[in-house]
Order: sequence, then C-alpha cells, then structure tokens
Amino acid sequence: MESIAAQNIVERVGNTPLIELSSFSTKNIKFYAKLEWYNPFGSVKDRAAYWMVKDAEKKGLLKKGKSIIIEPTSGNTGIALAGIAISLGYEVEIVIPEKVSGETKKILKDLGALLHETSDDLCPRVGAGTDQSIALAKAIAKPRPDLYYMPNQYENDANYLAHYESTGPEIWSQTNGKVSHFFTGCGTGGTITGVATYLKQKKSDVRIIAIQAQQNHLLQGLRNFEESAMPELFKRRQGVVDHWITATNKDSFEMARELAIRENLLVGPSSGSVMASMLEIANELQDGVFVGLFADDGRKFKSLYVDQGTFTSAEYDVLQNSGKNLPPLAYQKNR
Repeated sequence: MESIAAQNIVERVGNTPLIELSSFSTKNIKFYAKLEWYNPFGSVKDRAAYWMVKDAEKKGLLKKGKSIIIEPTSGNTGIALAGIAISLGYEVEIVIPEKVSGETKKILKDLGALLHETSDDLCPRVGAGTDQSIALAKAIAKPRPDLYYMPNQYENDANYLAHYESTGPEIWSQTNGKVSHFFTGCGTGGTITGVATYLKQKKSDVRIIAIQAQQNHLLQGLRNFEESAMPELFKRRQGVVDHWITATNKDSFEMARELAIRENLLVGPSSGSVMASMLEIANELQDGVFVGLFADDGRKFKSLYVDQGTFTSAEYDVLQNSGKNLPPLAYQKNR
C-alpha cells in the first residue's frame, strides 16, 4: 500500500499552470507558457515517468520490493523516474551521458538513484553505433529480466498516452479551445505526439511546431534528428507535426536570458528554444494563440548558464532567489 507521502507526490503530477507572457503578447498574437516545472520533480517528464510506472504495474512487470527500474536518459526522465519510482517503493538505476550538468547528477544521487555514466553526447542517441547509454541500459537489464525493468521511453506508448490523456486536455481547457499553435522541443516524441493528437482531434486546423536542436548542441532534453535517428515512439505518429524548427544554442541561451529580464522567469535552455521558435513563427502571422511547453526551469543549469555567459553567478543567484514561478520541488525536502 502506498504511503501518504507517496500518494501526495503522485497526485501532484499534471495540472500545471498556463501563464500569459504579457511582455511578448500583442493585440492580435497571445503567447502562453505551459510551466511543466510545477510537476513534483520539476519537469514535463514526471508525466511520462508516472504513466510508464503505473502501466508496468498493471501489466505485472514491476513488483514492489523486488524490481529495479533502469533507464537511459539525459536528465529529466531520470529525475522523474527516480523521484516517482522510489516514492512508490522501487530501486532506480540511471544510465546518463557524462555531459549532463553536475546539478542534474547531484539531484539524481540525492534522490537515491544509482548512476552509470557513458561518453555519449548530451542526449542518449538512437541508432547503431551511437547509442551507448541505451545499449548499456539494455546490457544491464537483459540478463536479469526477473530483476530489471527498462521502461524505454523511446518506444513506450505510455509516454505518448501521458500527454494524450493529460497535457493535451489541460491545454485545451486552459485556452478555452482557442489554442491555434502548439510549440514544444522534441526528444522521445512523447510530448508532441500526445498533445498534438489530442488537440487535432478537438480542432483539426491547430498547427503543431516541432523544435529540434542544432547538431553538437548544449540543449539538454532536445535531440537533433540528423545526428540521431528518430525514436520509434515518434515515428509512429510523426505525421501530426506541421512545421519543424531547428533551435541554435545561441538563440536558445539568449532567449533564456530575455525571459529572465522581461518575465522574471528562470527557465531551462529548451524553454529558450521554444520561446525563440514562437517569436519566429509570430513574425509570419497576423494573429494567433500560441502555447509553448516550457519543459523545466533553470535550477539545474547554473554551471551551464555561467559557462555560456548567459548569466553571471550573481545574476543567476538573484533570479533564483526571487522565486517567481519557482515552486518547491519534492526532492528539495530531502536536502
């Protein structure tokens, strides 16, 4: 039976706020941000993690006190899985690229996850010869199917269903059905395909904009589909995408700073990518209701932002301490 604390945590997954970015909005084009860091462990990946764990429990693939969950991830899925799964009584092992921020690795360790690091690029790649994180996770799990369970976010339809059943309906309700364009960064494809499928069923002419990262990028959570093959989960429903944008490191970090200055929001780099893409499309249109999914906040990225010159250390500390739209996270209680 789940503890009261665990129940409270999982009940906080989803129902994240949608806010207007009033300094960017005009009379005819409104910009909104879906703040996914309001999930208990701080990112959009809480949804997929919870759906995948509950789906595995229903199928008898997980047994509390016996099963170990293992997953390759560039960070947010690992934090979400570690926080949610450990709260529900499972051990968690995460296979993670070395380039992931030190703050992310510390959070994972603080949550109780065992880390296996690989020399992969920032995101575990998909494709022969480039998938060290994925290959290592499979190599650990395959010989012990009685002990290990790998959710495999790159193929697991529960990842898609998390957004079809929660994120999409929330956006539709929060905009009163007025959303005209939806923007999100792409990794596994679960978020964009789930949200897009739901929204297009409600309103066939809604436009879906997919954002990939440039090659050799520093945008944790995003993927470049020239460097890495599109995950199977994304391939199944890639037709829902109406337009692609490639985000650059430069534009993404600059927009993260601009969001801090204009909206007092401390966002993760991928949210900078989303905002820059929203403005790019807005330049081509006369009106619209734009919703961008801001996957996580910037609390894991101080070292990256200082290294890239996005903020000085002092600027970052002031912004973080100002606290606007930065709710306490479940793992902070354990520090």
